[in-house]
Amino acid sequence: MIDFDVRPSSNPVSEVDRRAILAAPVFGKVFTDHMITLRWDAEQGWHDGRLEAFHDIALPPSASVFHYGQEIFEGMKAYRQRGGSIALFRPERNAARFNASARRLAMPELPVETFVRAVELLVQQERHWVPGGDGTSLYLRPFMIATEPTLGFTLPSRSYLFGVIACPASAYFSTRTGPPALTVWLSEEYARAAPGGTGAAKAGGNYAAAFLAQREAVEQGCDQVVWLDAVEHSWVEEMGGMNLCFVQQSTDGGSPTLMTPELTGTLLPGVTRDSLLQLAGRLGLGRSEGRINVEQWRKQCEAGVITEVFACGTAAVIAPVGHVRGANDEWTIGDGRPGPVTLRLRDELLGIQYGRIPDDLGWTRIVC
Repeated sequence: MIDFDVRPSSNPVSEVDRRAILAAPVFGKVFTDHMITLRWDAEQGWHDGRLEAFHDIALPPSASVFHYGQEIFEGMKAYRQRGGSIALFRPERNAARFNASARRLAMPELPVETFVRAVELLVQQERHWVPGGDGTSLYLRPFMIATEPTLGFTLPSRSYLFGVIACPASAYFSTRTGPPALTVWLSEEYARAAPGGTGAAKAGGNYAAAFLAQREAVEQGCDQVVWLDAVEHSWVEEMGGMNLCFVQQSTDGGSPTLMTPELTGTLLPGVTRDSLLQLAGRLGLGRSEGRINVEQWRKQCEAGVITEVFACGTAAVIAPVGHVRGANDEWTIGDGRPGPVTLRLRDELLGIQYGRIPDDLGWTRIVC
């Protein structure tokens, strides 16, 4: 196990200011007093682990991350549960995905126990930064960047910085009455990922390449972009940076089925996605991982087969989709509002995360 030298900040945010921030947390805007850093190089491996004051990172202009995009990250949360304890949700899954991203970008893997320890240590230090309001949490951003100060594009960097930062947050899409139904834009010109690419990695370059299509979606009066496959531009893959799920009604009067696009290497294997598939089975719903194209999506909505659609991810949890818009078509899903299956799955997942429902699946990890 790698040790972390704990160096508390000499100038933390005052309790009064912190309480004001926690009263109305905004996603990704204000960060806590501390951060985790850990370094790797080809000679020493992982070393110099620290919990220290949140600070700017100094890098030479020639650092590999600036020129070749060797960068990966994760998104996870700490929840203040009923009774006051603070818990992480399936952190080992985030650690495993972090390492899968590292392998794809030729970066060093971090032992799972070290990843989890780093996150736990920061949460324990920042326990007073974890908000207690409904739908709020401490958002955690583990990341790794290439730091070798050499311009050489034939080999990966020989040095890296791993870090974890945190910010209090509310749900990414939320209103006082619950999650709104979003309007989405079908991106038929741009693609998020291609077979053999980095679509299954949580890498910064994937998100940078998405900004143009997301801007196009907003210009078309939509909230988010829906990505189609890179080959035929017809098969549905993801919404923004989240996985998509479809609720399909049974033709013989049975239970609905939760269907989500299968993991083909171009989609991010979401922790929330996997959790909802498991919860769907526990709630008596059918589960399916398959393929659906735009034409099938539209026709099944018109026929009343698809009655609900939502995206899922750590930041948004569950984001219902009510309307779909493309260059030559537009349709409504169900009655355009969040549906009962969507809301039931959301309540079940949040219930476990916030300790309102017993966690017999062993997904939550009490930190303090």
